Amino acid sequence: MRVDVRLPSMLRPIVGGESSLPVDLDGPATLGGVLDRLRERYPALERRLRDERGTLRRYVNFYVDGEECRRLDGAGTALRDGAEVVVIPSVAGG
Repeated sequence: MRVDVRLPSMLRPIVGGESSLPVDLDGPATLGGVLDRLRERYPALERRLRDERGTLRRYVNFYVDGEECRRLDGAGTALRDGAEVVVIPSVAGG
């Protein structure tokens, strides 16, 4: 099963400039499983997406096929073959 992860420009230097990363998974797939696979390939990306407990970072939004994952099942959100995961860090300022 393959999932496509789309990254914003601020995270692309960590992954060699790529805007989209294909992720291959075996068996049933979840958002957490995709992040585990990305951690294997890009360890520096992990701390930008999850905290030290492995929880999704509060100020990073993950959309699975257009749905915000926190409205679904968070890191346990099931993914279909060909799903698109979009990572969008929140922007704050004043």
